[in-house]
Amino acid sequence: MSVEVIIEEGRWAEAGLEPLAQAAWVATLGHLGMEPDGWEASLLACDDARIAALNADFRGKPQPTNVLSWPSEERGAEAEGAAPAAPDPADPELGDIAIAYDTCAREAEAAGVPFPAHVTHLVIHGVLHLLGYDHIRDGDATLMEGLEVEILGKLGLPDPYCR
Repeated sequence: MSVEVIIEEGRWAEAGLEPLAQAAWVATLGHLGMEPDGWEASLLACDDARIAALNADFRGKPQPTNVLSWPSEERGAEAEGAAPAAPDPADPELGDIAIAYDTCAREAEAAGVPFPAHVTHLVIHGVLHLLGYDHIRDGDATLMEGLEVEILGKLGLPDPYCR
């Protein structure tokens, strides 16, 4: 079991999304002390038009975004800044993620970051959302961003929040 990558936009295959996603999956779950092969999720690799439609349908925001996630169940912590509850190993399905090529490419270029590094960050971000991490409240954002920085660091990638 792992992250199943569904490539709807061909440029993702050319960009090598599948190995980036697998590395991000393994690094994220491993960092949290979870066996990566014991869990599963799907990742839809799409374009801006598709993610804009999904964003409109699920969030009421009819514009493209970089990444969306749909956890299989609510895992968020009630106390701000606390870690969310661990998922139940009896139900290995964590949820679904969608990522938009066009938005990711624009963001990477605007930030002066290599595309693979930005994509890896966004997959890690999506996986953390599936695990109940969020960034709406300040304390939760601090926790989530700290984890992202630690995981990216283990992969030899820079801190995306220090620009």
